[in-house]
Amino acid sequence: MNRRMDVSVRSKAALCSLAVLVMLLIIWQAATSVSDPSEPGKTAATAEATEYAMLMGKIPETGASGAGSLAPAKVTGFPTPAQFGHEASRQLAHPFRDNGPNDKGFGIQLGYSLARVASGYVLALLVAVPLGFLIGMSRLAFLTFNPFIQVLKPISPLAWMPIALYTIKSSSTSAVFVIFICSVWPMLINTVFGVAGVRRDWLNVARTLEVPPLRRALTVILPAAAPTIVTGMRISMGIAWLVIVAAEMLVGGTGIGYFLWNEWNNLSLANVLFSVLLIGLVGMMLDLLFAQLQRKVTYVD
Repeated sequence: MNRRMDVSVRSKAALCSLAVLVMLLIIWQAATSVSDPSEPGKTAATAEATEYAMLMGKIPETGASGAGSLAPAKVTGFPTPAQFGHEASRQLAHPFRDNGPNDKGFGIQLGYSLARVASGYVLALLVAVPLGFLIGMSRLAFLTFNPFIQVLKPISPLAWMPIALYTIKSSSTSAVFVIFICSVWPMLINTVFGVAGVRRDWLNVARTLEVPPLRRALTVILPAAAPTIVTGMRISMGIAWLVIVAAEMLVGGTGIGYFLWNEWNNLSLANVLFSVLLIGLVGMMLDLLFAQLQRKVTYVD
């Protein structure tokens, strides 16, 4: 009975979500179809984009620039849903194209971003979980490390980028370091609280049975603290995916953040919107993976 009700609620929620999506598309179409009164047949968004291009030194009619560049200016204004669909289909048709540094498909760029996120995230996991166990199991370790955690935790990850670039000398490795920095704190703090929150009764039984410390940590503390640890891992992944986009905008070269920024420099708002939607979808899929892991380690009475 409860299962049938749950399916019914999910079906209604799906229909409501679809209705909201249709409403947003209608509003989008209406907002981008308003004509510019000064030039009949030209949308206000296109007029604004043309004016912006001229302020940037680009002349849309000829593609020339104040610096004498002959590169064509892509001035399309804020896209309609149809224009966005056309650009999205063009990108989806060639996701792994590689026509030079500034013309790589979104599949290649996503690969670079995911590789950086995975590298920094795994390093953070290897540091945060063992250190969190140590701090959570020892009052002395907690009092020793807590001041450092409280000082370093509020620092924006991007604030570390100049230091990383200066010391590491590699923009790609610096981005991995920034992912490490932003990922380590949620995992560390959640591990500490998860380990410290294990029921004393279970620990007392393990001591009574003379269970060795390492086995006690793996068979008693880890299963009990696993839901809290995975919650920290889930939060860290969300933050890491947020930060990598901003980091790649700063360092440039490759990655989905650079892809987005490059399309903005090309004045292609349709591709900018495509990049934003792509970032959101990938973030949602990563979160769903950790949600599944969280369900597997959560025990329900």
